[in-house]
Amino acid sequence: MKQFYQKVDLRSRKAMVEFLSNHFRYHTMNSWNQSTSYANKIKIHALGLNSETEDKLYDMLDVDGFWNDIRWALEDFAYEYGHEWQIGTNGRSGGYVVLYKGCVEPTGYKSYCTACYQQNFTSVTENNNFCGKCHQPTRKDYSKPHTRVVTYPGKGTDEYEDFEDWDMFSLRERVKLVQSFDRATDNLVAAAVHMAKNFSIEEEEYTVPHTRKVLVEKDAA
Repeated sequence: MKQFYQKVDLRSRKAMVEFLSNHFRYHTMNSWNQSTSYANKIKIHALGLNSETEDKLYDMLDVDGFWNDIRWALEDFAYEYGHEWQIGTNGRSGGYVVLYKGCVEPTGYKSYCTACYQQNFTSVTENNNFCGKCHQPTRKDYSKPHTRVVTYPGKGTDEYEDFEDWDMFSLRERVKLVQSFDRATDNLVAAAVHMAKNFSIEEEEYTVPHTRKVLVEKDAA
């Protein structure tokens, strides 16, 4: 199985510059966007797997929830960096993972309804706890500022950098970041391979309830 993580001599300027300069890159949006960032190719046929595992992974791509079960590797990376750095997918069929810039920003919401989950920009202490949507006294203030994760897919990373001009501390920090990105890619692939080897794919039938209007005869007076 292909390994993306590489050891780098953090004492050597030459080794660090070569690592960053030669790392695979991919578009952050589309090719016309002209922005690129550090990336890894995770197309199944390029992972160095045996044919049985490859076939199983291709089948699992159609399984509901498969991606949600393995994306913890990417979410752990984003959490480690306070979402200042995030990992997303790009390319046809999501065949590449790409390092993106991002942040966490306040939404401005101060309260929410515990019944219908409608959010509100005013605090319960500013007026009352009645929800403007469901009209129930079930609005509650957030215990801490409400935030959301923001990703900047159009921004590139180190596209035109001359790493020879970087000081050693900055070089080490960037190498560690990219190594962490590569390690997260390895974790993602390992999680997918684990599922392929330890889970079977079965079909199940389920019924989706539908609501419709019907005519019902009134009771005779």
